[in-house]
Amino acid sequence: MSEDTQVPMKTQAGDPGAFADFDLNRVDSPAFVVDAAKIRSNCQILAEIRDEAEIKVLAALKAFSMHAAAPILGDYLDGVCASGLWEAQLASEYYDGEITTYSPAFKPDELEEICRLSDHVVFNSPEQIARAALILEQAQITSGDVDVGLRLNPMLPLGETEKYDPAAPHSRLGFPVDQLTEDSLNGVDGIHIHTLCEQDFVPLKQVWEHLFDFIEPWFGQLKWINLGGGHHITRADYQRDELIEFLKEVKEDTGAEIILEPGEAVALDAGILTGTLLDTGFNGMPIGITDISATCHMPDVLEAPYRPAMLHESSNQEEIAIRLGGPSCLAGDVIGDYRLPVEAKPGARFAFLDQAHYSMVKTTTFNGVKLPSIWMWDSDSDQLECVKRFDYEDFRERLG
Repeated sequence: MSEDTQVPMKTQAGDPGAFADFDLNRVDSPAFVVDAAKIRSNCQILAEIRDEAEIKVLAALKAFSMHAAAPILGDYLDGVCASGLWEAQLASEYYDGEITTYSPAFKPDELEEICRLSDHVVFNSPEQIARAALILEQAQITSGDVDVGLRLNPMLPLGETEKYDPAAPHSRLGFPVDQLTEDSLNGVDGIHIHTLCEQDFVPLKQVWEHLFDFIEPWFGQLKWINLGGGHHITRADYQRDELIEFLKEVKEDTGAEIILEPGEAVALDAGILTGTLLDTGFNGMPIGITDISATCHMPDVLEAPYRPAMLHESSNQEEIAIRLGGPSCLAGDVIGDYRLPVEAKPGARFAFLDQAHYSMVKTTTFNGVKLPSIWMWDSDSDQLECVKRFDYEDFRERLG
């Protein structure tokens, strides 16, 4: 199916929660607003799973790396997982607990520092581990215990969208499990399996049952098994009781420490992106230009694609929708068609839901479009603080 005709991903979240009563005029525009109370609530759920199943839970920085929230994560979780040197450095500077670092490929001149910062370093293939042997040997001498992991590709695609599925055919992510041999795990302390995307418990169980026979010969030998991310554990309909029993069984069967590394689940429904309608017009349907750009601020809207939920969007199907797009020159910078909760005129304020994860970490300054400011709000105390504002110098200095 071509990208032009593919069905958009379903929005898996979009509960306004405390944002239902938040006054959008309290912040500038555009702006990300993150609810500290919701982050705490999500982390508490993850911690309860961790404690009942007696596993470890790490937060995936690739999804949500707003380090102003690091103290909250540190109160509940066991650490974080990074996707390369800079995230590992961020983790070391701001976050408590363990650091696991995985990348599809490490640069040799960065690997020594990654090993110094990390408790687990996960490689994409046995060949990568072999090439890194000298660096790993030196790391053991200078930095102490550094566990070596191998990411496995279970070769069982279960994702809704192929390009977001790590197990899709011809994926570069992970060592194909059907190529696993006794030599593949020489010097390997643990294995990493990440194949889910915004999914519940059933696909996780399917993946594990598919993998079981491949990796059973190493049960008792592996120190840890990292079941990766993509688990929407904090979503209201997630089967948490089944997950807990499953994790206990996996731990007993394998004799290994079990690790989960949720990303979206940490920040699910914890943030909004506020914007302003700048202009309106008509071209076969109502058109609206906003200071929010899909291209610059919510790239997954175009890449997935998906339609983000709007705070208080009208459910009246008889109302005429307005097509919202960003201020960039890109013709495809279109967010979607919406029935606004306010009159569609210049100056109208609105917000998109569930924008704390993956939107904040992916923003760009393409076309000189201004980056949204970042705010931390605590819906329990109503305390509101501007964490970061971006100015012209941030755009100017990026390319030197």
